[in-house]
Amino acid sequence: MAASLAESPADQGRTSPWSLEQVEALFALPFNDLLYRAQQVHRTHHDPNAVQLSTLLSIKTGGCPEDCGYCPQSKRHGTGISDEETLPLETVVEAAAKAKASGATRFCMGAAWRGPKQRDIDQVSAMVRAVSALGLETCVTLGMLKEGQAEQLKAAGLDYYNHNLDTSPEFYGNIISTRDYQDRLDTLDRVRDAGIHVCSGGIVGMGESRRDRAALIAQLANLDPYPESVPVNSLVQVEGTPLHGAAVLDPLEFVRTIAVARITMPEAMVRLSAGRQELGDAVQALCFLAGANSIFYGEKLLTTGNPEVERDQALFERLGLKPMDGGHA
Repeated sequence: MAASLAESPADQGRTSPWSLEQVEALFALPFNDLLYRAQQVHRTHHDPNAVQLSTLLSIKTGGCPEDCGYCPQSKRHGTGISDEETLPLETVVEAAAKAKASGATRFCMGAAWRGPKQRDIDQVSAMVRAVSALGLETCVTLGMLKEGQAEQLKAAGLDYYNHNLDTSPEFYGNIISTRDYQDRLDTLDRVRDAGIHVCSGGIVGMGESRRDRAALIAQLANLDPYPESVPVNSLVQVEGTPLHGAAVLDPLEFVRTIAVARITMPEAMVRLSAGRQELGDAVQALCFLAGANSIFYGEKLLTTGNPEVERDQALFERLGLKPMDGGHA
């Protein structure tokens, strides 16, 4: 079966769901066969040497009531991150303009909330309008949305809403207890129903099994439609969080996850997100070969480090990669 999977052409117009067993079979392919298959799919749907540059700004840091085991912003974890007020509009616009000048085409704004209140939606809507006016795509991640909130964000001109599934339904309870998997799916449904593009992915390296990684990809790929943007995060271990000290995931398994995401979600932007700094240049190069075509770009990713702009530019030059022009919806 592995050989036939490796030799089959890119799935054209696939409408049937991906079974967990099919996704596991992709993970089990010989590494070279998996990357070959992923590169075939990637070239069918994307410029193989163009990468979208996105910048992420924390507009409200710390004090989150959730207990996500990976997150340093939870007030339940002793990570030393203080609860800060929402950034003023002028600060956000200044950061967006700087990101655009550095080559970013999408500007993402993240807030450490369980879910936004109406006053938060009003503030973020103003930010979305101002950032859109700069000619940047906009994305926000604000936690769970209530009825009507996604429509307000859409009216402000929001392009993407990020809400990650994080991991498989089966492993989810090991990471978070303050919300359930259906809560996340409900928010994604509200985003989709409002006509906003969906950005949803997960985190690997949290102690999950390969089957859990396959189940996460199957969940994402079987959304109807699957997300336009799929961030794949490698756990950044932060002292004070419950997952600090977890066994580090084999970097080649991370590359496999990127490749399987690409095969199962051919037209999505597959983004290298948190943990890029720890991967190193060689593993990142393999991720681009496996079908990653978007990165978070800048000095900081919410509260953890990210490769510096100059280092990314140097890596792009070495690999012959170019920044993607404009947006990709």
